[in-house]
Amino acid sequence: MSDRFKKIFLGCSIAIPFILYSVYYYSIMIKNAPYKFVEFEGLSVKSGLGTNYDKTYSSETQQYQYLNTRDSSIKMKVKLSKDDMLYVHRKAAELGLWNWPEKMLGDSTNRVPRYYLEFDYQRKKKVIEIDADYNKNIKLRDAAMELIKTVDGVIEDAADKQKN
Repeated sequence: MSDRFKKIFLGCSIAIPFILYSVYYYSIMIKNAPYKFVEFEGLSVKSGLGTNYDKTYSSETQQYQYLNTRDSSIKMKVKLSKDDMLYVHRKAAELGLWNWPEKMLGDSTNRVPRYYLEFDYQRKKKVIEIDADYNKNIKLRDAAMELIKTVDGVIEDAADKQKN
């Protein structure tokens, strides 16, 4: 046997089992993932100062309620498309929502914006509640605020599309 053949054989005997094991391992991990888009039923978002939520949305009931600049309560039906839901689900997965604690509360006064986010699945539910001034883990707070801004943006875009 030549040296070249020995190197190819050695490389294949290491690489092929590693690739096969990786495919086997990750296919089981993906199959048993607790939060799959196929099982995604809807989301709910609430935001406001303290526990007084001025802005609410539920994708299951399609009810969107918020206060405009004149402090008038506006109620409307907003339906998120499947693409919007997929985008939000993937953004949550990208930011690691499933590993976040349920409550990330900071200041106990009611002067701080508070956000409530709920993802409903067939088998599970993930709920987080976060204050804008949460300072125990800055990276976690920033990721949560990014997700909330993304969800709000998707809802606002869908509402604008349905107005026109």
